[in-house]
Amino acid sequence: MQCSIEVMPENRIAYMRRTGPYGEGNYALMEGFKGWVKANGLFNKSAVILGISQDNPAATLPQSCRYDVCIVVPGGFIIRDDGIHETKLPGGKYAVFTVAHTAEAVKTSWGEVFAELSAKGLKPDTSRAAFERYKLFMVEKHLCEICVPV
Repeated sequence: MQCSIEVMPENRIAYMRRTGPYGEGNYALMEGFKGWVKANGLFNKSAVILGISQDNPAATLPQSCRYDVCIVVPGGFIIRDDGIHETKLPGGKYAVFTVAHTAEAVKTSWGEVFAELSAKGLKPDTSRAAFERYKLFMVEKHLCEICVPV
């Protein structure tokens, strides 16, 4: 698993949220969200889609876990749809792990990234959310990223 450090700017994001156990429902939400992204002309070569697990499943009941699917949106984009919300993704330093874009590889990688950070002498910044990042050019190569604030 390849790791690099990246300083990211703050980004404006549009998102949909579901509450419930992580897993299959997150995939269904992502597919529905991609339909909205395409319908709003946001699906292009520079699109950056994010998956953010807002809660630690080891400390939160499965039925209370929140998952957001997001897209970075330009400043002038106006959100007019119910169920689509807006927020800011904080900028700062992130450890970025490149992983295979399969459900199994992503799940396995989430179980390894924090030990990997510790081995590198890095501490997660728990004031910011970790997330999965999907850039179209990477997804076309069957890759995605896990980004952990440090």
